[in-house]
Amino acid sequence: MDEELIDSGDLPIARKSVLPGTGFFLPDALEDDLEDEQTAAALEGAEVAVIADPDADGLACVALLREAYDDVTRVPEPDDASESTDDDAGAGSTSATDAADAIDDVEEPAVLAGDADDPLDAPEPTPHEVALVPASPHDVEDALARVAEYGDDGIDLYVCDLAPDRYEYVEEELAAAVDTASRVAWYDHHQWDDAVAEAVREAGVDLVVGDSDEECSADVVSRSLEYEFGPMYEELAAVTRDHDLWLREDPRSDDLADYAYWTDPAEYVEVVREYGVDLPAWVQEFVSERRIEKRALIDRAVGRAEFREIGGYTVGATYGRCSQNEVAEAMREEGADASVIVKPAGSASIRGTDAFDRCHEVAGKVNGGGHPKAAGCKPDIYDDMLDYANHWTTRGSVAKQVILDAFRDVVSDEREAGASDDE
Repeated sequence: MDEELIDSGDLPIARKSVLPGTGFFLPDALEDDLEDEQTAAALEGAEVAVIADPDADGLACVALLREAYDDVTRVPEPDDASESTDDDAGAGSTSATDAADAIDDVEEPAVLAGDADDPLDAPEPTPHEVALVPASPHDVEDALARVAEYGDDGIDLYVCDLAPDRYEYVEEELAAAVDTASRVAWYDHHQWDDAVAEAVREAGVDLVVGDSDEECSADVVSRSLEYEFGPMYEELAAVTRDHDLWLREDPRSDDLADYAYWTDPAEYVEVVREYGVDLPAWVQEFVSERRIEKRALIDRAVGRAEFREIGGYTVGATYGRCSQNEVAEAMREEGADASVIVKPAGSASIRGTDAFDRCHEVAGKVNGGGHPKAAGCKPDIYDDMLDYANHWTTRGSVAKQVILDAFRDVVSDEREAGASDDE
């Protein structure tokens, strides 16, 4: 295949908005080989491994752990940093598995590697005693398996800002990692099923789950480690929380989120360790330039928004390669109680408001999960490339319908529960 057909770096905004990035089209086997090589290189000689969602929250956890373990700071020179990111429109993760932002991301997350323009152009890992292993909620088991295979016996292992939907998804890989590591700690703030949390703890893991309405994962790490962090790291956790919980009271939190989204994860960690939340001028210039395209993609997605009335709630739905939080905010301003943003790679972000705070339940019905007001999913509706072709040409019509049906189910369940309570 002509590489230019899948290279989305130079596409016009109109086309870039509706198509996934280059990483989407790479075979899983190739991606697995690349991730094996990168993880092996990162873990060589490392005393600590950190499996983390490569969004601002997950990477703040890595920064805190490197500080606690007194790992050396290696800040990239501005010229080196620009070379590693100039052609990388959102390759914050080296994985080509589509993280439903989180599928995050749930937050801004976790970059969708399917949105990455140059997934093969990842820089070589810089040696650290505290090694970063980026992972999405949908491939955390692969990261655990790689730590078990490539990590030294007796390594300390931390898992941050990630939550498995079911214990059986990670059971074997977690057991192997526990056998390899001297200790395993898991710090998170997402919604955990009680049975999953209990099983993880019984496997020998020190699991700490914070209140997703009050804390981000960096907060959980900060209070859980036996280390006295200085004011710079306390501020890093606070500003990260401002964006991760969508408080938006500190404008610097958007800078952190965007920078984490657009740059290499390793670069982000070292820059915030050196400068804290007040990013240097060369980073601010880089972020400002990227926001021009970001704004154009947001406008495209907002322009496609449609609104449905579901059980008394107004639900906005749109499609596009975009920053989901800003698009959801625009739909909220137009009256949406909840919003669905379907991405070209097949995943979707679900955002709520004070009026609707059951996004994680909606996502749970379509192969996902997350927070009450921020969740992600990837509906199991893609059997072959023809399904994806239909997805792109219809602007995600099937995915939107499946997720809106999930909204109807959740609202129906809510009404039935209310009727039972009345009785």
